[in-house]
Amino acid sequence: MSGILTEVDAWVVAVMLAAVMLAGWAAGWWRGRPRSDEKREEAPSKFNDAVLALLGLVLAFTFSMSLTRHEQRRQTVVTDSNAIGDFYTSLSLLKEPVRGKLQNVVRQYVEHRLSLPQATLDEATLQQRLGEIQSMHGQMESLVKEAVDEGTPVVVPLVNTLNELTSAHASRLSAMRDRVPPSVVLLLVLAAIISMILMGWQQGMSREWHPVAAVGFTALVCLVLWVTLDLNQPQRGWITVSQEPLRQLLKGMEK
Repeated sequence: MSGILTEVDAWVVAVMLAAVMLAGWAAGWWRGRPRSDEKREEAPSKFNDAVLALLGLVLAFTFSMSLTRHEQRRQTVVTDSNAIGDFYTSLSLLKEPVRGKLQNVVRQYVEHRLSLPQATLDEATLQQRLGEIQSMHGQMESLVKEAVDEGTPVVVPLVNTLNELTSAHASRLSAMRDRVPPSVVLLLVLAAIISMILMGWQQGMSREWHPVAAVGFTALVCLVLWVTLDLNQPQRGWITVSQEPLRQLLKGMEK
């Protein structure tokens, strides 16, 4: 289940759920029609209302979880950009040649971070890119140590801003890996399917036929699921986290 949520596009999952929901509605209608009578019409109606209410609650809860995580990822980009900018400002007070070397590494670091969200990476490739980031951190630490050994007067701000830079990377990585639990999404899928089965059963018992309403309800539920899962996939999908703070920072470094 976890692999489906991270490796399959959200719209594919939504289309699959729509097909299952409509099939469940048709099966429920076919099963309920032969048993149509007035005595059995009220109980399924009340129970169906309760299931629909539960479905709405789960939809709202899951969407809120995905939106919160998306906002956390957006905020970590801002924090990351600020940390890199502070470090770049501190190292600009150093003397050459350490200053030039550090500025070059930081610019490469920002370019590397900008390239990460633009491609869908498997776990092995992602680990390789994270290793490259750790290597850049090591280069920065070595150059900062060289500046400290030379007796630079900006030791404290230089070291503090470097620590903030590495901490911001850890926070951003944690936010990227933080997803909605698969069990919550599974509950949402089950609630959607069961509600459609009960809806079809109720319509079959009362000998009603409302395919347009069933399709419309299915479309709304699946659209919400699509947006929810898309927010939950930071490395793919249509809804992405803006990298504008890092782009603006890189432009400032090139001046």
